[in-house]
Amino acid sequence: MSEASAIEFERDRPFLTGLAYRMLGSFADAQDIVQDAFLRWHGAAKADIANRRGWLATVVTRLCLDRLGSARARRESYVGAWLPDPVVETLAAPEREAPDARIDAPVALMLAMERLSPLERAAFVLHDLMDIEMGELSAALQRSEGACRQLLMRARAHVGEPKARFPVATEEGARIAAAFFAAVETGEVGPLRDLLAEQAVMISDGGGKVIATLNPVRGGDKVYRFFRGIAAKRRPGRWSWSGPLTVSGLPGYVAIDANGILHTTALDIENGRITAVYTVRNPDKLKGLGELAALQTGNAR
Repeated sequence: MSEASAIEFERDRPFLTGLAYRMLGSFADAQDIVQDAFLRWHGAAKADIANRRGWLATVVTRLCLDRLGSARARRESYVGAWLPDPVVETLAAPEREAPDARIDAPVALMLAMERLSPLERAAFVLHDLMDIEMGELSAALQRSEGACRQLLMRARAHVGEPKARFPVATEEGARIAAAFFAAVETGEVGPLRDLLAEQAVMISDGGGKVIATLNPVRGGDKVYRFFRGIAAKRRPGRWSWSGPLTVSGLPGYVAIDANGILHTTALDIENGRITAVYTVRNPDKLKGLGELAALQTGNAR
C-alpha cells in the first residue's frame, strides 16, 4: 500500500470506528473491525473504487453484520445489565471538526438500538447517525432503496423519536459530576436528593466479573435509597478519581473505589438534574483507564 493510501485510510479511521462502535457497542470489537477493513483496503484495487469512504463504510457495515449475530448471543447470556463500552475524553479535548468523526453515541440511544434487528440497526446507524445517503445505504446493505426505507421506518418505531437535546454546559456538568462523586465517595449522600430527577434511573454493568446491580434501579427516590444503603455498608478507605471527564458524551468520571474496583460513571443531566446514572464496572470494558482514575485522590470535596 502506498503512503498516500494509508494516509487516506487514517483520515477515515475516526468515522469508521464510530460506525463500528455504534453498530456493536464494543470499542475493542470496533477497533478489530476497522483493522480488518484496513487490511482489505490494503489489498483492494484502488483504481476501481470511485468513493473511498463509501467503499470502506460498506466493508465495515458488512463485517459488523457478520459479528452482530455472535454479539447478540453474548448479550443473551450476559450477567446483569449490559452497557456499551465507555468512551472517555478529557474536558480539554478539542471539539472534533465534524460530527461524523465522533466515536461515541448517547448511552440511552445505544441501549434503545439493542431492540433492533441487525439490518434495522445498520440502516439506522448509517442513515440517521452517520448521514449516509440512501443510495449508498442501499449499496451497503444490498437492499433496494424501498427496502431500506422500510428498515428505517421499523428502526425509528422501535427506537422512538429522538428527543431534542440541549447539552449541559461543560462547567455545570463538571460541577454535578464532582458533587455526585463526593456524595458516593464520602457516604454523605444527602445532596443526592436534590441532584436526582424524579424519573432518574441507574444502570450498573459488572458483567458478572464484579459486584453490580443485576437490574436497573428506577425512580429518583429508589436510586437515592440505593446509594444510602451502600453508604451504610461502605468500607472505610480512600477513593481515587480522574476529576470530571466526558464519558460516552456525558459528564462523568473514572474512579477506583475503596475496594479497588475501577469503574466509569456517566450522568445524563436535564434541567440541572440527573436523569440517568450509567456505571460500567466490568473490567473487560475498562482496559487502559486505570491511570486516569489514579490521577487524583478523594478531592471532589
